[in-house]
Amino acid sequence: MPNLNKVRTTAAGRPGESPATPSLSRLRTALTLFFALDGFLFAGWVVRIPAIKEQTSASAGALGLALLGVSAGAVITMTLTGRLCGRFGSFRVTVACAALLSLSIALPPLTRSPLALGLVLLVFGALYGGISVAMNSAAVDVVAALRRPVMPSFHAAFSLGGMIGAGLGGLVAGGLSPLAHLSLLTLAGLLLTVAAGPTLLRESKRLVPAVAEVPKVREAPGVTEVRDRTEVPGVRDRTEVPGVRDRTQVPDVRTRKETERRAAPVGSRRVVALFGMIALCTAYGEGAIADWGPLHLQEDLGAHPGAAAAGYSLFALAMTIGRFSGTTLLERLGQTRTLVLGGATAAVGMLLGSLAPTLWLALLGFAVTGLGLANIFPVAISRAGELAGPGGVAAASTLGYGGMLLGPPAIGFLADWLSLPAALTTVAVLAAGASCLGLLARTAGQTAGRSAPPGGRTGSSEQDRSGGTQDPGAR
Repeated sequence: MPNLNKVRTTAAGRPGESPATPSLSRLRTALTLFFALDGFLFAGWVVRIPAIKEQTSASAGALGLALLGVSAGAVITMTLTGRLCGRFGSFRVTVACAALLSLSIALPPLTRSPLALGLVLLVFGALYGGISVAMNSAAVDVVAALRRPVMPSFHAAFSLGGMIGAGLGGLVAGGLSPLAHLSLLTLAGLLLTVAAGPTLLRESKRLVPAVAEVPKVREAPGVTEVRDRTEVPGVRDRTEVPGVRDRTQVPDVRTRKETERRAAPVGSRRVVALFGMIALCTAYGEGAIADWGPLHLQEDLGAHPGAAAAGYSLFALAMTIGRFSGTTLLERLGQTRTLVLGGATAAVGMLLGSLAPTLWLALLGFAVTGLGLANIFPVAISRAGELAGPGGVAAASTLGYGGMLLGPPAIGFLADWLSLPAALTTVAVLAAGASCLGLLARTAGQTAGRSAPPGGRTGSSEQDRSGGTQDPGAR
């Protein structure tokens, strides 16, 4: 008998209407633009780090401590953003954070000391962490509504925005001051928010939580035939909705979700934490290359500021290409092989990028690292969601973004203690660790899947062979 309790987020419309409506297409496009804006602004900041380091007269250790402000602000916000999204909606929080993040990007070039820079980056980090959580929460809803595994495309937009931001930053690095450059980014961010924000908010109102439609269920003893059973949380008087019949047998969604949360086996929570660690290991590398890659190329290999900025641009380009091809890769290799091979590729690439004696070899290493890391983070987040629903996505995302934000200050302290090239090899070490954790996660996921409650997600080998493309964002 089909599972009647599987919850999705679908588009409001007529019964039997295809989810791939123009409304959902517009919603997906608008949300994609915000992912791209996030990457664009972040890349614009990182390519100016060498200039701002010189402007504030900060040592490597002092700069690493200032960058810790980004991490601290993001962690604080990530613990609060979930509540804000629950109260105001993830789409509204996304738009608000985009506007504020655009304003905050112009603050770092106004500082003249490491302490002032750290305080400013605390604000920047808070807004960066907020928009990251809000966008991914909104993306989960869009993926479920589309009933297609399009999550990698959102992350590809982030990478594409980062590539464009780094490329433009490299072009203007020699001609514009950091203040002029980042002020232009503020203007661009506000213009995009004004242009895409209304569409995102308007089209998101068409999404409603609903119990998955069941075409027809044969009658069983004590059960009457049910069609198109839909439950809208928050409707106390259970007003009729078009296409909904016999609502008396529809379980309360909030009660059901609470029951599932309590029934979730400890093993599933541990596997979610494991996938969160995989995300952390790979996001550490992305954050480290973003903040310290250009500085390594400029100071250790004598690259021109424009060529140094091209290092992160190549990394972002490779990651974008890898994520756009992510669905095909998952279908052919499966999730475990994608995780293992991706981690191994990134480890080799980063060893080359950090230890190469010439600029061109280092650039090649950055590109290989981007290809290796491209799909590990989206796969880890998706698998966490398959095992534990939205709670799993939130937990793994927080760990992952924590790695992205904690990596740069760790690199700074290691650079003072050892050297910047040696510090960057930790990216290769953690990428190799993610590869090993990918193998471990497969076995652990199968164990959690066997102990999961009826109707829960599983970590079966069948899912692994299919690449997990069964709508990873479904609730």
